Amino acid sequence: MRSLSDLPLGNSTVALRCDFNVPLDSRGVITDDLRIRAALPTIEYLLAQSAKVVILSHLGRPKGQTVDALSLAPVAKRLAELLNRPVNFLASRDPAEVSRAVSEAPANSVTLLENVRFDPRETSKDPSEREALAREWAQWAEFFVSDGFGVVHRSQASVTEIAALVPSAAGLLVERESGVFAAILDAPARPSTVILGGSKVGDKLGVIESLLPRVDNLLIGGGMAYTFLLAQGKEVGQSLQQPDFVEDVRAFMAQATELGVRLLLPVDFVVADSFDAKAKTQIVSADSIPADWMGLDIGPLTRQEYADVIAQSATVVWNGPMGVFEMEPFAGGTLAIAQAMAESGAYTVIGGGDSAAAVRVLEVDETKFDHISTGGGASLEFLEGKSLPGLAVLKGQK
Repeated sequence: MRSLSDLPLGNSTVALRCDFNVPLDSRGVITDDLRIRAALPTIEYLLAQSAKVVILSHLGRPKGQTVDALSLAPVAKRLAELLNRPVNFLASRDPAEVSRAVSEAPANSVTLLENVRFDPRETSKDPSEREALAREWAQWAEFFVSDGFGVVHRSQASVTEIAALVPSAAGLLVERESGVFAAILDAPARPSTVILGGSKVGDKLGVIESLLPRVDNLLIGGGMAYTFLLAQGKEVGQSLQQPDFVEDVRAFMAQATELGVRLLLPVDFVVADSFDAKAKTQIVSADSIPADWMGLDIGPLTRQEYADVIAQSATVVWNGPMGVFEMEPFAGGTLAIAQAMAESGAYTVIGGGDSAAAVRVLEVDETKFDHISTGGGASLEFLEGKSLPGLAVLKGQK
């Protein structure tokens, strides 16, 4: 994969794809700027080359429509604060106006274009439509740098098509993210532990299949744990469950046994009589979930067991919360995993998405982790062993 050092970037005009898909509150205020901060090293590298930096990004899912609430204007303001320099925000999407603005921008400047997903061609299923949009950017871009790891698993105009039209390379963030996950797959320090949570086991089947032959310990939590309990013939009450995947889960448990992998399931849960922060709760064993209650977090015995495994590991990768961490009564399991990782001597990786959000919501020191991914979906597909279109095109593949 081509890197920044492979391109003669001095005094050039660079189209830079970032992932500024940040959360906003009801007032349009950014509540978590991790993805903006993650892009700073690449932007600063380009500026040090006296490049003219023109940033392409998206925010939310406007579905090809102009949605004022999803404008990148707040991002431009925050980016200027973080860079401590002006950022020109270009609201117009008219190709002629964009080309003129880029042409008039001085070297060593930063311009942020409006949300690329306001144009339906960005996410079109028709490659020719995506290419038509990319050609508008290619008219002024001398180089393309891909630094939005959260979108490299997508075939989109600002990810794949433009990379095929002008000389391109991975930015520092994409290069780092790719290196981290490649090492996890190919040569993790042992013992290697993967922790999988989140709501649905169906979303993680590919990850489990890919990782089982590569890890020493697989710890299961979150909503997906209840389908594993179903596979063991246990009562899960009103807990989230996916009966259609029971046979897949049984096969994975059998495979883990054959491979000598420790596949650990929760031994106790925090259950509630309703999905509500004010619901009645109790702690029960995995064999004793009441028929009319639902599991919403792993229990204290499970937290300690999982923390012990983490403490004995050399590599720990975590994707998916252990419970409904957004509600205080059900945040304890997720917090316990985060704290155990933060206190361990292992190489620790948080696979983006809700896990990364939980670390910040629960106020665990981010600097205690070796890597926090900016791309939940991309990191999962990487761990599944899939070819990601946005990376393949940087390797000269189709």
